[in-house]
Amino acid sequence: MKTIISLSELHATRRDLPGPVGLVPTMGFLHAGHISLVQRARSECASVVVSIFVNPTQFGPGEDLAKYPRDLPHDLALLDAAGADLVWTPTPEIVYPPGFQTWVEVADLTKGLEGEVRPGHFRGVTTVVAKLFNGVRPDRAYFGQKDAQQAAVIRRMARDLDFPVEIVVCPTVREADGLAMSSRNTYLQAEERQAATVLFRALSAAKSAYERCERDAETLRRIMREAVTVEPLARLQYVSCADYETLEELETVKGKALLSMAVYLGKTRLIDNVILE
Repeated sequence: MKTIISLSELHATRRDLPGPVGLVPTMGFLHAGHISLVQRARSECASVVVSIFVNPTQFGPGEDLAKYPRDLPHDLALLDAAGADLVWTPTPEIVYPPGFQTWVEVADLTKGLEGEVRPGHFRGVTTVVAKLFNGVRPDRAYFGQKDAQQAAVIRRMARDLDFPVEIVVCPTVREADGLAMSSRNTYLQAEERQAATVLFRALSAAKSAYERCERDAETLRRIMREAVTVEPLARLQYVSCADYETLEELETVKGKALLSMAVYLGKTRLIDNVILE
């Protein structure tokens, strides 16, 4: 496994990689969810590139950029064991050189959910992913379903801008008690960690109602709200029952839909979702 920093090194090394090339973009502090993406890429691609970059432009004022967990030596050991061929770890100055002033924005898909409560977040995500695509030139790029809106936005961006890359969205990897794996789980105190299972319980309760033929979207949202409310350490930010592709809130579930939510446990903000097929 080779580790590089500069863009010129990336370009030189990329020329020698056999295709197809799979890219796994990350912000580091890797867990089993990230590694599952690397393993999926390894099974489908001749070469696997992983980027590690804590992207400052997707963090808003007062968010956790400064304290976002980092452990590059541990990340590199995990990636070597998982079979990555190349790891790119650019600095902010490389990704956003002095005078940088060009941004990539997806309009409608970023208006609700995370986009509504984190203004500017997706502008940072789409801009950095576009730069990753231009730098690595992957044939496939791998993302987790846990960040469902992000995956939808990147799919839209890739289509609209004619990036020759297949966007592969992989299932959420969960702890034994259902909590979706996230680097931010490390922020949780012991009691908060136990309470955090309320997200998956709430989503599962609404999904169970759907499987019992409940199709009223507001009823499904109410089930999720009520399930979170009974957990005293949890503070609900939003719940959603939306169309899977457009992310528009539904009145009646007729096709593929996305149940999602954002919840605070103390100062830690967690998101999760499940798909209704």
